[in-house]
This record gives sequence, structure tokens and C-alpha cells, in this order.
Amino acid sequence: MSQNPPLRTLTAAQAMRYNRHISLPGMDLDGQERLLNARVLMIGVGGLGNAAAQYLVAAGLGSLTLCDDDRVEMTNLQRQVLFAEQDVGQGKCQAAQARLQAMNSDAQITILPARLDEARLAEQIQGHDLVLDCTDNLASRNLINRLCVKQLKPLVSGAAIRLEGQLFCYLPANNLPCYQCFSRLFSEQQLSCSEAGILAPVVGLIGIMQALEAIKILTGIGKPVTGQIQLFDAQTSQWQCYQLKPDPHCPVCASAYSD
Repeated sequence: MSQNPPLRTLTAAQAMRYNRHISLPGMDLDGQERLLNARVLMIGVGGLGNAAAQYLVAAGLGSLTLCDDDRVEMTNLQRQVLFAEQDVGQGKCQAAQARLQAMNSDAQITILPARLDEARLAEQIQGHDLVLDCTDNLASRNLINRLCVKQLKPLVSGAAIRLEGQLFCYLPANNLPCYQCFSRLFSEQQLSCSEAGILAPVVGLIGIMQALEAIKILTGIGKPVTGQIQLFDAQTSQWQCYQLKPDPHCPVCASAYSD
């Protein structure tokens, strides 16, 4: 791995641009500069990633890596709001990069338009400060969780289908559960959005919440929602939060801190 680049400081123009952030108690210039120097890996540039990426880049995130091998389809446009009709057929990473770069030219947007194997995924996670899991299946979420726990990297995981959404945050600490501690309680649902449907604002809401939690973790503002799973029901517009305890027999995190 190459050495980390020198820390960036806010320019006068950036300080003006992010003034509404900087004026917040707990953020200040230091928090905004932490965000400017942060590196986030986003796995999945679908509905969740579309929403999260926009707010991260607009908020002043310094470096964002987009990883997805899919192409834009007409059916994506109902909820993947970074894309336009002229993007159909184009790679999602390429289309999202162009739109995000136009939104904030200071952001460093890197793309990985491929489905990474475990070794390459682990290498990418190592080079970033935080991972956003915006994938659409349990197997991928469990794999990403396992690699993040192994490397002690913060993880913000989201999921949405039908009129339901979920949000989970992992921080490397020996008294906090990982995603596997939660996912062991249920089996994979073999339904996709094309089969089960998805209400567009639901996936946007969860993606925005992922961006919020990522910013909180990276800057130190507020309190991340760790140690719990948050479930959103769009039919009633209500959130339910369930406290989780680390599974002492979890094959992922039970021994992570004793290795």
C-alpha cells in the first residue's frame, strides 16, 4: 500500500461553502476537515448508493470510491435518482461519477466498475476509512461485514425492499455486535426489487440515513446508532430500534479482538 497523502486543509472558498456545517456545535472547522480527508468505499451504486453518495459528496467528503459492475436500466430510474434517461445502458459507476463530480469538483471520485472477489475487496477496504454497504443481498452484506470486522473498519449497512428498510452500523469495539450477530437470526430472502417491488422514497431514506451515520462517524459529531438494528416501516412511517448484544459464538466477531 502507498503512503497516505498529506492532510488537506480547508480553503477559504471551502470554508464558505460548508459554513452551515462549520457553525454546528461539535463540527467546527476540525470536523469539516476530518470529512475532507476521509476516504469512503461505497459498494453498490443502486438506490441506496445513489442517495448516500449525493449527500456525502455535497457535504464535503474528500474521497469516495464507487464499486459496482451494473449498467443503468430504465427500471432503475424510478428510484436511482443520480441517473437520467440518457444514462440507460451506461455503467452505473461512470454515470454516477459524472453527476457527482459536477456536484462537487473538489471531491475525488474513483470508480471500480467490477464485481470484486474477496481478495480485491479486502484490499480496497484496507485503503479506506469507512465502508458503506449498499448491496442488495445477504451474502454480500455478510462478506463485507466479515472483512470490515477483520480489518477493524467502520461499516454502515443498509437494505430496503417493498415498504421496509433497515440500517445497521458497526464500529470496531469488543463490546459491540457486528452485522453477522443480527443476520444469523434470519435466512436470505430470495426476492429482488423486480420481484417484490420497492417504494422509491424508502430506498432513498435509508441511503440518506447511511450518509448521515457515515458523516457522524467520520467527523465525531453526534452519536452513531451502534449496537442496534433500526427498521423502518413506510406503511406507518415509523422506526423501530432493537438493541443487539454481541453473539459470544459469532464466527465473525467473537474472536476478532483476541487474534
